[in-house]
Amino acid sequence: MYKNLTIIALLGAAAILLGAFGAHALKESLSEAGLKSFETAVRYQIYHVIVLLFVVTYNGFTTKQRRIISYLFFLGILFFSGSIYLIQLTSITAKSIWFVTPLGGLCFVFGWVLMSIGFYRRNQQ
Repeated sequence: MYKNLTIIALLGAAAILLGAFGAHALKESLSEAGLKSFETAVRYQIYHVIVLLFVVTYNGFTTKQRRIISYLFFLGILFFSGSIYLIQLTSITAKSIWFVTPLGGLCFVFGWVLMSIGFYRRNQQ
């Protein structure tokens, strides 16, 4: 669990640093739409870091549920936020990796759905 918490804390720190970088260093180099996209990536990353803290410390999930939900949120951050960072910070175009961002979004959705199933099952006990 502590390994996961360490990774989550680092993802949280990265979100804060990326947010500050976006707010200050990228204002001159990104369009308004690009900056909004970057901010969305940061926001989704920090939201899911907070949820991950809950997931890995909540005793109501089985080890398997916790592991699957955590992986889905980690992958969501990597694919959703990570692809947006790549698009905004490099010459990689959205057209060349068009499937990665929605794949990350699906990971987030599946993570939330599995979390709700876990809560439902816990309530049925």
